Amino acid sequence: MKNNRLPLIVGAFISIALIVAIFVVYNYKNNQVNSASDEQPKTTETNKTTEQDSTATEKLDNTETPAKPEQQPDENGYLPNQTLPTEPTYINGILLANKIYPLPSTFAPEENPEAREALNQMLAAAKQQGFDLVAFSGYRSFEYQTTLYDNYVKRDGQAAADRYSARPGYSEHQTGLAFDIGERGKEDVWLTEEFGETPAGQWLFAHAQEYGFILRFPQNKEEITGYMYESWHYRYVGKEIAKEITKKNITLEEYLGVK
Repeated sequence: MKNNRLPLIVGAFISIALIVAIFVVYNYKNNQVNSASDEQPKTTETNKTTEQDSTATEKLDNTETPAKPEQQPDENGYLPNQTLPTEPTYINGILLANKIYPLPSTFAPEENPEAREALNQMLAAAKQQGFDLVAFSGYRSFEYQTTLYDNYVKRDGQAAADRYSARPGYSEHQTGLAFDIGERGKEDVWLTEEFGETPAGQWLFAHAQEYGFILRFPQNKEEITGYMYESWHYRYVGKEIAKEITKKNITLEEYLGVK
């Protein structure tokens, strides 16, 4: 009897072993499929995040870097038939106003308080050194610049006026960040290159950077700035930028990479 039962017992053990093996293989395959399913969305989400970050960077770059003009400037430095924009141009947070990048006619920020405070500090420091400097021209509205420019054109002609006066919408004075500076009591050299040769003008040129100002239209840079040398015209850009521009002996256009 025992010999007759042995094949049955062996067969039962084999059947149980097969069932266990099938169960193990089935579970293993299910685990592999689930693992693959769990990893795929993570990869997809990572790619989406990377794509979104890249898009955001591109948008930031586009807002900070204005498009290069397709036309070439005319003999006076302006783009032919250019219309004024609806928004001012900022590059790396710096407001730019020149013959290529004008301001809207409605842009009227008035005098910048930070620039005025820095100016007052600079004038006070100059006075301690014996120089009675004064800002005789600061913020100008679009309307006032129109009157000023038209008068210069009538007096000297447009070609000459374009070398020293901005057309309405193109003036740095409209930003509220620019000042024409001279020495009180020496009005005869105001608005002249000679001011830069006086002790007061030389002090201003040497120390303006310490208060966040740059000489906006320096010598031998008319091809870049569009204007003749103006020893009296200073623009506020902040201390760090002013020091870098002065140290490198470059213009605002060169610093911003638009020239």
